[in-house]
Amino acid sequence: MKEQQIADLARAVQHNCHISDARHGADYSLCVYLMKMREYYRWEQRLPYGAALKKDLVGGWLERREALWEELEAAELSPIVIDGESFDPFDAGAINARLAPQGLVYSGGLGHHAKPHFVLGDLEQQHKNGDSVIYVVGGEYARDLTAPPAMTCGDAIFLRRESLRRLLWEKLESWRWNRPDNALGRAFACYDFEGALHVSLNAMTDREIQAVLWHEQGEYEVGCRFGEAWNRMLLDLFQTPAEIMARAVRDHLADCLVTLPALAETGDAPSLHFYLGNLSHMRRAIFPALEAAYDDWLAGRGTAALAEVAARGRDHWDTLARTMVNLHTTLGPAAAGPIRDLVDASAI
Repeated sequence: MKEQQIADLARAVQHNCHISDARHGADYSLCVYLMKMREYYRWEQRLPYGAALKKDLVGGWLERREALWEELEAAELSPIVIDGESFDPFDAGAINARLAPQGLVYSGGLGHHAKPHFVLGDLEQQHKNGDSVIYVVGGEYARDLTAPPAMTCGDAIFLRRESLRRLLWEKLESWRWNRPDNALGRAFACYDFEGALHVSLNAMTDREIQAVLWHEQGEYEVGCRFGEAWNRMLLDLFQTPAEIMARAVRDHLADCLVTLPALAETGDAPSLHFYLGNLSHMRRAIFPALEAAYDDWLAGRGTAALAEVAARGRDHWDTLARTMVNLHTTLGPAAAGPIRDLVDASAI
């Protein structure tokens, strides 16, 4: 594909990214929003990590971007047009059938709070893994405010190397504010971020993209188990505490299926530290046995406790997830309260 064609396609994808951001920019707290916008500006201007940002330039860009979002808030997503043929923006399979032979990759799917996420980038790798297809996205031409490092859409798994590197940078920057002695800090201490920032970011990205793949493989298996019933439940739980809990349960099941057994087998210290340091508050609250197993490993007693807690969690979270889906099948949107109470009572 010619350079001008890529630029035109990137503008079309970015237009849908702007619409998504216009609808969901208010989903974040002010602090998180400003941090994301700062890094979004850095990405859009192609500024290096660690480069000082000029407040007046960022402020002017922020005003213009918010004005654009205000114009687009009620707009409909546009089709993706390739060589005169129009595609639904969520039909990533058909779009990639046209783009992959030309060294490009596209993803369109729904994330937290049903926010659409779109990305267009260079196709770094493409390979089959069982029944799924794995796409590794390199440099990105178009993206929205939130750039998840991975997403599973149907039978396709998308790994975004640039987005993962940027996520690691953002977490490093946040940790540096107070430099607490925690799992995240221990992960960063495995690299020379003070003396070789870019080399360390690349090394950590290369390592953690494997862990991201493990999680997405677990997500794919969970999707095969629950199908659309799970997605219907999430839509009815939208913006309730039960939605956050349901996502945490699914993440734990996915990790107990693939990620934790793999980490227990490899015993890779930087990835184990980062995995525990990256857990959300909700995930920690409902699975305290996982942190206890990490502490056991940290004390030098090996990964046996991690392997055991993964096996126990696999059955526990699968049973809990099935009970949640059954509650929703029976109660519909009214299941939010019972599901919240069920998860609250099911911590292990």
